[in-house]
Amino acid sequence: MKAQNSRLLSLDIFRGITVAAMILVNNPGDWGHIYPPLEHSAWNGCTPTDLIFPFFLFIVGVSIVYAMQTKAADPANHAKMILSAFRRMVVLIVISLAIQLALHPSFEHLRYPGVLQRIAVVFFICAVLYLKTSQKTRDWLFAVLLIGYYVLMTFVPVPDTGVASWAPTTNMGAWLDRIVFTPNHLWSESHIWDPEGLLGTLPAIATGLFGIRVGTWLKRTDREDSVKVTWMLTYGAIAIVAGLFWGLFFPINKALWTSSFVLYAGGWATVALGISYWLIDVQGNRRFAMPFVAFGANAITAYILSDFVPHYMNKISIGGKSIYDIVFSPYFSPYNASLLSAIVLVLLLWVLMWILYLRKIIIKV
Repeated sequence: MKAQNSRLLSLDIFRGITVAAMILVNNPGDWGHIYPPLEHSAWNGCTPTDLIFPFFLFIVGVSIVYAMQTKAADPANHAKMILSAFRRMVVLIVISLAIQLALHPSFEHLRYPGVLQRIAVVFFICAVLYLKTSQKTRDWLFAVLLIGYYVLMTFVPVPDTGVASWAPTTNMGAWLDRIVFTPNHLWSESHIWDPEGLLGTLPAIATGLFGIRVGTWLKRTDREDSVKVTWMLTYGAIAIVAGLFWGLFFPINKALWTSSFVLYAGGWATVALGISYWLIDVQGNRRFAMPFVAFGANAITAYILSDFVPHYMNKISIGGKSIYDIVFSPYFSPYNASLLSAIVLVLLLWVLMWILYLRKIIIKV
């Protein structure tokens, strides 16, 4: 059996693969030419790209267990740990807003909801729940969040229309975002709803709790690794099937973060981590996956650079042409040129992250 105090390398690699995938899908060379698996679903449904964000929140949940379990055993540590988690939440939110202002200096159009903001809030709430509740209580809360969200979105009339809705602009979450935020501070492609809005954060917390449940199972010392992996694969498969079934009457939808989406994405994340754990931590097959550790070790740094590097690269002009028009567009089909440009950016950022990793520089918030 693997020593319980050793670092979970498979989790670092899983995080690194998730970050690399995020950079790839967020930075195509040409937004008009993207292979379908590398795009988000237009609305209902789920592509591989839709799984990236919930995978990251799932990883947040697993990481909470591995980072906090030892100290959490002593309640005297809880206040300090909660304060540290709150500080980290604030720092992540500030970083997200600072990135926006650095790239597009305008408080008037500053988007308040966002990916980092949701990660920050989910991390803090899940950390508090991990410290202050039992696993049984968290399991009940997981069920309450998913069922409650389903009832709210399906049966409660939206105040400004008088009917319940799952449509992008007329659902309960969109209504709440418009009440709390002015249009200029919502998603720039809509201004009347936001895919990382307030209400959708509730089921996103359930995704974090999903990760805590799996992390707690992995940390158990009274089960053999083969038993752990078997149950992870079984648990993941059941969640996937349950998500698909629930999706028949509450569609799988990443933008709404529907309850069926939580189960479906969480199931795939559990299966992926289970396989990674068996191959990497148990069987020791590490060489093929080690390059991704660099992204996993400095995930937030990679995320920040993935905003700044392409932004300033796109400003480079040679003879009136962009780097993309010179290096990629003339030599490849539109779709392949777009994809290759994204891959090159991932490799460029990987080199930077690998240098930090080799120098043992881990930038934490």
